Amino acid sequence: MKVAAVKKPGGPGNLIIEDRPDPVAGPGEVLVRIKASSLNYHDFVVVMGGIPTDDGRIPMSDGAGEVVAIGEGVTRFKPGDQVLSLFFPDWQKGAIDALGFGGVPGDGADGFAAELVAMPETAFTRMPDGYSYTEAATLPCAALTAWRGMFVEGSVKPGDWVLTQGTGGVSVFALQFAKAAGARVISTSSSNEKLERMKALGADHVINYKDTPEWGRAALELTRGRGVDEVVEIGGPGTMAQSIQACRVGGHISLIGVLTGVSGEVPTAAFFSKNLTMSGITVGSRAHQEDMIAAIEASNIKPVLDQDFPLDKIADAFAHQASQQHFGKITLSL
Repeated sequence: MKVAAVKKPGGPGNLIIEDRPDPVAGPGEVLVRIKASSLNYHDFVVVMGGIPTDDGRIPMSDGAGEVVAIGEGVTRFKPGDQVLSLFFPDWQKGAIDALGFGGVPGDGADGFAAELVAMPETAFTRMPDGYSYTEAATLPCAALTAWRGMFVEGSVKPGDWVLTQGTGGVSVFALQFAKAAGARVISTSSSNEKLERMKALGADHVINYKDTPEWGRAALELTRGRGVDEVVEIGGPGTMAQSIQACRVGGHISLIGVLTGVSGEVPTAAFFSKNLTMSGITVGSRAHQEDMIAAIEASNIKPVLDQDFPLDKIADAFAHQASQQHFGKITLSL
């Protein structure tokens, strides 16, 4: 089979395409022919060498494909089933523990930049009905992160205000989920063109944070001084102060990204005086993914797709991601 592999020290120039032996489904495993994957920031960090992995690691945490064979004892799936990967294959339900992190595809274990994979049946869910493989492959990381932040750790409901940051995969899914739930959305970005696209997807208000550095105050004013119920926090320390200012008393912040750095000052007095809560979000469990798929089918949400690349052009796909010119999900077809 054909795979993409990351050779040390990393970087797109050290992504190679090579042939490896076809895997075989062992007891409790399914053999899946991977049809599509999608790029996440996590994958970018792996490929660039920012997350230590074994030499020759097969990247990509997201995968959608068809079951072609099953091992002894498999009961969840049969050949011909369309399946979707889990970011945390060892986190089935309930609270996560340290054991849940080790087997992340494309990181702690080989991922889905491969034509065939053999993994435990518990590492997959079904795909949403009516989804193509490419559409499904956008869900396991970005969509589930947004879902868990707003509806598992948070409690977004009709009429609430949600603030999203930027126009990456998590933020676009957060907008779509929030609107499907009957919430109102304020979206921020530095690109007026991308903000217009967010408005076309349903954003009620948009703010260019370069033109309006005090965008937290602007969001507060848009809610007539009430504040937003939920912030999908992508930036981290560099945006936290504005996110806190934007929140209502008793609001919730889903801390998802660290695009402005891994540490920094937090206005703690403002945080506790508003009685805010903040949850660190690292994707979700199998149970969360199954709930999200049901919601997607009920609401007819479809992902926003950017550009699709064949596996042998995976380095070009990551270069496109690095350019930050994309809107929606960049995908791979195998």
